[in-house]
Amino acid sequence: MLRPNKLKHALKAGAPVFGLINSVAAPLLVEMIGYAGYDFVIIDLEHSCMNLETVEHALRAAECAGLTALVRVPGPDPQIILRVLDAGAQGVVIPHVSSADEARLAISASRYHPLGSRGISGGRTTGFGTLYLKDYFVLANDEIFVAVMIEDRAGVDAIDAILAVPGIDLVIEGAVDLSQSFGVPGEPLHPDVQAALRHIVGRSRAAGVAFCAVPRTDGQIEELRQQSVNAFLIGDDRGIAFRALKSQLGDWRNRSAYNTTSPAR
Repeated sequence: MLRPNKLKHALKAGAPVFGLINSVAAPLLVEMIGYAGYDFVIIDLEHSCMNLETVEHALRAAECAGLTALVRVPGPDPQIILRVLDAGAQGVVIPHVSSADEARLAISASRYHPLGSRGISGGRTTGFGTLYLKDYFVLANDEIFVAVMIEDRAGVDAIDAILAVPGIDLVIEGAVDLSQSFGVPGEPLHPDVQAALRHIVGRSRAAGVAFCAVPRTDGQIEELRQQSVNAFLIGDDRGIAFRALKSQLGDWRNRSAYNTTSPAR
């Protein structure tokens, strides 16, 4: 059943929040992310091969751990947005938003009348009827979270129009894709990309919409906090798992080499 959105309320209160992208199709890992203390997780349907049944199980795992779970859908497709929200997502992340029209489409697909046109269904979002349907409409319109990702030069140029669309809860940067749009692919720290990000931060702050950064260098979080940025996406579970596995093996190989002695003759 839909619960109060802790991420939404934390951002409104100005509290710092930290999240991860879930790319590994393993609900157990989502549960671990929650118990590790992260504030939110973004289950990825854009770049992963996860199916919707696995997403639903991952959402249950997040609920078990008290973790706010958003789903990054492939785009502002009302049918996909409908299905992940009906599965229990507390919000959606829309990648590559480059116009106000795309933002409006995502908001409409995520909200019920009079704020949108989301299709009506009961099921697990209402606790299978535990929550009266009309009460659920009000709760969902208050609690469902919509984040837009700015990942293209067109999105940077249209940022004021995008931010003017009512119902956007968060703007997330996509510096790696932005680098490609600015002609410097794979260089998220390029001055042109960083200037675009600073512009997005400033316009988001002026519009009263929270901004989520992806820190990439030491000291960047402190710098961003001084710009009133409170939300941070600090990696994905694939990268963290790989680095942990590699580090663990390296430690044991080093210990083995250090402790090796010549065999007795």
